[in-house]
Amino acid sequence: MTRRPLAPMPPKNGPRYNEFIASPKVRVIDEEGENLGVMLTAEAIEQAAEVGLDLVEVSPNADPPVCKFLDVGKYKYEAQKKANAARKTQKTQEIKEIKMRPNIDDHDFEVKMKKVFDFLEEGDKVKMTMRFRGREMSHTQLGLNVLQRVAEMTAEIAKVEAHPRTEGRQMLMVLAPK
Repeated sequence: MTRRPLAPMPPKNGPRYNEFIASPKVRVIDEEGENLGVMLTAEAIEQAAEVGLDLVEVSPNADPPVCKFLDVGKYKYEAQKKANAARKTQKTQEIKEIKMRPNIDDHDFEVKMKKVFDFLEEGDKVKMTMRFRGREMSHTQLGLNVLQRVAEMTAEIAKVEAHPRTEGRQMLMVLAPK
């Protein structure tokens, strides 16, 4: 029994190229970006090899698939660099928490509101927590009034994502930037 040499494994990630292209016919674009038309895959691979490049599938879902004369390694490297740059510029939205009490003083309220505005301008969500202690639990309306005042003050730059609700000894409200 003679053993046949194993064919190279198809690429797990990235575009298909050369002998891994499954389609019998492909639309070919050369290295200068000119459309060479639809041709047999084997013929296109030969033409790419003559130029010293690979035939790379750039649009596999088209009919027929679009392939280009490229250097596979360079193409993968450029795609990876582009993905890394996109990941770097991406802003993750965080939830910042501001805690208050129902009988908060005016100056303390203003300081807290300044932080709320800062967080919203940075694009973060703000979770407002009103904490009640002892007898304050029987006066939850005071805490609700403070949270409604916060919602009114931030109405221009934020929307109320979760309206005030009571959970145990605290009342929560979530604001999201518009």
